[in-house]
Amino acid sequence: MSVEKRRGRPVYLDNHATTQVDERVVEAMLPYFSEKFGNPHSGSHFYGWEAAEAVELARGQVAASIGAVPEEIYFTSGATEANNLAIKGVARFYRDKKNHIITCNSEHMCVLDTCFQMEKEGNRVTYLEVDNEGMIDLAELKAAITEDTVLISIMTVQNEIGVIQPMAEIGAMARENKVLLHSDAAQALGKIPLDVKEMNINLMSITGHKVYGPMGLGVLYVSNKPRVRLEPIFSGGGQERNLRSGTLPAPLCVGFGKTCELAVAEMPAEAERLGKMRDGLIEKLTTALDGIQINGGMEHRVPGNLNISIEGVDAESMMAALPDLAVSSGSACTSASEESSYVLQAIGLSNEMAEASLRIGLGRFNTEDEVDYAAERLIEEITNVREGRKNISAAE
Repeated sequence: MSVEKRRGRPVYLDNHATTQVDERVVEAMLPYFSEKFGNPHSGSHFYGWEAAEAVELARGQVAASIGAVPEEIYFTSGATEANNLAIKGVARFYRDKKNHIITCNSEHMCVLDTCFQMEKEGNRVTYLEVDNEGMIDLAELKAAITEDTVLISIMTVQNEIGVIQPMAEIGAMARENKVLLHSDAAQALGKIPLDVKEMNINLMSITGHKVYGPMGLGVLYVSNKPRVRLEPIFSGGGQERNLRSGTLPAPLCVGFGKTCELAVAEMPAEAERLGKMRDGLIEKLTTALDGIQINGGMEHRVPGNLNISIEGVDAESMMAALPDLAVSSGSACTSASEESSYVLQAIGLSNEMAEASLRIGLGRFNTEDEVDYAAERLIEEITNVREGRKNISAAE
């Protein structure tokens, strides 16, 4: 198979880093860049009203996708800002009453760095460990909760290994102990059903660009019942009901609304299709090659995710040898670090195996032909690298 459909560009298999914006989302946004260009906070004329109406429609679409109501949806610049606002906002508002936060050591770096900052400000933070499948131990979580615990922050779907935490059980535990629950669900939206009420989640962070929507626009869900109070993390004109100041980008809000509408409607069929392609890729690789290790459990995992370590192969060298495939090693958000993935280390991998890992993210616009081509190229280059190493060893 050739990659002509992408005009010579690599086959894109990094859909956990970002996704192609769906053409239907682009179509919905375009008018708000041109003829419907008003500022949604301009309340004195038609252009502002028009933009504001579109933003509120989008707010409702986003709310419906996670089982919330529109008044609980706050637009942000992305999941990183939403995570910061949730954790810092709760910790600072309730600090005089409760001072303890619980998270886990495989969270996204923006959650971990925010918790590190809260420790500097005087909060106490417990970092739960995960098992070799990437799952937290509910008994350990229960034991970590004290009368001083204000917040639990656990991501719904891990961004490198794709495992799904039992959020409903975590939510029930949090509610029973009168502790607030926050979840970074950026990698969960559109992949698994989300219902913040049924899961007893008080705060949830999501973003557009992980689910075929625009970059630069995210959401923080903040529960009204029970009501959660937050301290804003920056000051401004009081937009978003005084919680998140700043002019809302109406085109991006509209795009995120359409994104959420499509995500819910197409989730069942998309999950089945991606799961079949992912499982087919695993079968091809493990049949042709030995020394392929799947990182993270397969039982509770989103269908488009595959993270593998390849014995005897350095991932960076492998990616350099595969310019026709766009895959990654670890998270795009921490790619500037030269250290091996802390997530893979958390599930027990050695530095050597962590540095031999590839993350493959299948998405809406991938085809079976592309996945078959990726399997062929991976098998070819892994075999070449291993043969080359054998020859070098024999010569020595």
